[in-house]
Amino acid sequence: MEVFWFIPTHGDGRYLGSAEGARAVDATYMRQIAQAADRLGYGGVLLPTGSSCEDAWVVASSLISVTEKLKFLVALRPGLMSPTLSARMAATFDRLSGGRLLVNVVTGGDPVELAADGLFLGHDERYDLTSEFLDVWRRELAGETVDYEGTHLKVEGGKVLYPPVQKPYPPLYFGGSSPAAQEVAADHIDVYLTWGEPPQEVAEKIDRVRQLAAERGREVRFGIRLHVIVRETSEEAWREADRLISKVDDEAIAAAKKVFARYDSEGQQRMTRLHGGDRSHLEIYPNLWAGVGLVRGGAGTALVGSPAEVAALMQEYANLGIDTFILSGYPHLEEAYQFADLVFPLLPLNRAATVQGPTSTSPFGELIANSIKPSERAPVS
Repeated sequence: MEVFWFIPTHGDGRYLGSAEGARAVDATYMRQIAQAADRLGYGGVLLPTGSSCEDAWVVASSLISVTEKLKFLVALRPGLMSPTLSARMAATFDRLSGGRLLVNVVTGGDPVELAADGLFLGHDERYDLTSEFLDVWRRELAGETVDYEGTHLKVEGGKVLYPPVQKPYPPLYFGGSSPAAQEVAADHIDVYLTWGEPPQEVAEKIDRVRQLAAERGREVRFGIRLHVIVRETSEEAWREADRLISKVDDEAIAAAKKVFARYDSEGQQRMTRLHGGDRSHLEIYPNLWAGVGLVRGGAGTALVGSPAEVAALMQEYANLGIDTFILSGYPHLEEAYQFADLVFPLLPLNRAATVQGPTSTSPFGELIANSIKPSERAPVS
């Protein structure tokens, strides 16, 4: 199992849908989160993309030199970027980071936002474009000189002079719930991502993508994107979930629902259906809560509960074939520590959570009466 965290380049705070408790997400704060994730043993961080976010490539580049092992899951945007230019960007980032780039292929699901960026293709056409883009991108990073003419793209003599560290190219991550998206995943993708739907619905998507990939002689790994609210007891965690949306009013929910309705993303439609804008039925599966999706686009569900409950639900997803968990929590700095402290000891991680390098203070926590070592406590169950 591998666990990633999240750099909130679109904002952070203690309450959803409210300026109360908000904090500025500047270079210093993003560096704090990245260094915390690196030190705590998270395998990587996801950087979001879109008009509401700071640019993912610029932010990730700024964090290479202040981290040591942390990998960066950064978005490629077919239709908004040239495949050849983005291949050079990926190769450069991978070399400068020592092989720490992961690539998140984002086709996009909001026609209004895409139009503002100059892309006017329909839903399935965008996935056709994505497939053409990845044909070119993968071949160039694998060392080919590419001549290509498709429906949407034409490239003559495309190549990358300076190769990436990872061979044949940095791993490709991708999410999409529609049939068109799943065809792209089967053809090109290394790790297929789903948002946090109930396990049965996730299982159906995994089975479909696995079957499509097998028909092409390929194998695909699987990951899931979730929020998390974990506390020492289940009661505390659910109180925290209620507090997180305590400033969200019906007007905010209605405004968000109106925006989500314009999306042609099947994944966003599935997220919205989980709660239907009704805050009275938000636990959609034991310890799976849809409250975040009332006002937040994209990933809208959270793992909520005690450490044992959260770890158990993660294992349930793992039993379906999920090996990568991309998590986040509000505020992201504190919750990175909270999750690592409470849940890491209960997970079969492929990278242990360790403190790197010497520490200037006692490794025993704060000493009792200045001289007595506190006793070690077992992980909370």
